[in-house]
Amino acid sequence: MEENKGASACGSHGCSHSNGGCGEKFLNPTPMLDELEKGPWPSFVSGFKTLAERTKKPMLRGVMDQLEYSYNTKMGYWKGGLVTVDGYGAGVITRYSMIKDKIPEAAEFHTMRIQPPPGLHYNTAMLRELCDIWEEYGSGMLTLHGQTGDIMLQGIDEANVQECFDKLNEKGWDLGGAGAGMRTAVSCAGPARCEQACYDNLELHLHALRHFVGQLHRPEWNYKIKFKFSGCPNDCTNAIMRSDLAVIGTWKDAIQVDEAAVKEWIEEKGVDALVNQVINLCPTRAISLEDGGMKIDTRDCVRCMHCLNAMPKALSPGKERGISLLMGGKNTLKVGVNMGSLIIPFMKMETEEDREKFMELVEEIIDWWDDNGLDHERIGETIERVGLRQFLDGVGLDVDINQVSRPRDNPYFKAKY
Repeated sequence: MEENKGASACGSHGCSHSNGGCGEKFLNPTPMLDELEKGPWPSFVSGFKTLAERTKKPMLRGVMDQLEYSYNTKMGYWKGGLVTVDGYGAGVITRYSMIKDKIPEAAEFHTMRIQPPPGLHYNTAMLRELCDIWEEYGSGMLTLHGQTGDIMLQGIDEANVQECFDKLNEKGWDLGGAGAGMRTAVSCAGPARCEQACYDNLELHLHALRHFVGQLHRPEWNYKIKFKFSGCPNDCTNAIMRSDLAVIGTWKDAIQVDEAAVKEWIEEKGVDALVNQVINLCPTRAISLEDGGMKIDTRDCVRCMHCLNAMPKALSPGKERGISLLMGGKNTLKVGVNMGSLIIPFMKMETEEDREKFMELVEEIIDWWDDNGLDHERIGETIERVGLRQFLDGVGLDVDINQVSRPRDNPYFKAKY
């Protein structure tokens, strides 16, 4: 790869060539990256090339050149820094190139995190406005959605960040979380589109967002903390594995059984299907065959959702619904991968008073972590270091027989029963 230093710009699209002439292609040769397009799966390289050739933005060509250079040298060349907008201390992930003298077109490639609405509900007008603004001020490349849940607008110069944010903010968009503070929360579609939802996770998500908006925009803690809200134990937001505070919809009483629908299911699929697809796959053997039908022992049910997913017309969550709170889920950091530990087995979540009570508990938990946690230590790591009993005493929670401190060490291993 030839260096772009000193290259002249030509044409309205600003492409650079050492010989001063405009060739047929906008991008420079990237033989290492080209190899990634040859496999059986779609490649990000193909999408990157398509966007670069369409928009003719030098920044995109520079990033491709830098990535090609990194593949050849087996080193990364991005460093951090600080880029913010007025009144905010978070929301922009900085990317400055360490080799801008070699590839000046990739000198900066910052990412703006944009906060999505609860349940990721959009309309086409919103998304068109977002894309138009981003193509005007940034690279045009975006991700829906990042691991935290934000819309990731990837690739912008520091000089354009404030004006881009102002335009987005005028249309109702806001920056998401970054740094040592509250991160952007995520919620599944919940009661808006799913019959399994056990609480209004969209309402609780919005309530939490408004409650912690200051801490989201202006980080003030030891490290980051994440909320995820799943409407039922299916956990479609992957909260138990990937959030510090996993709020999971659940029920306290027995699964509701529509006997007529059960009979209809058996008539259509057969008793063998009931045994092999439902009863034998219950992890705690809570379901048994009885008189050609099924019987569920509520005492042994662990809300795994398998039977409800297999027979959605016949079975539904119980009537006494609420949430469970699990804490400490995260990927590898100081002490490896953790899944969330069950802290609150059941809590009603129907009224404004219920939501306020939940926020007060979360405030107590965060205050304890802020006082006892080490720098750059997630809350689950703090609990593991000091012990679950000391944590419960610190936040004023009673020990409950239903609490589980270590449900499973490795979220990538699924046990077969």
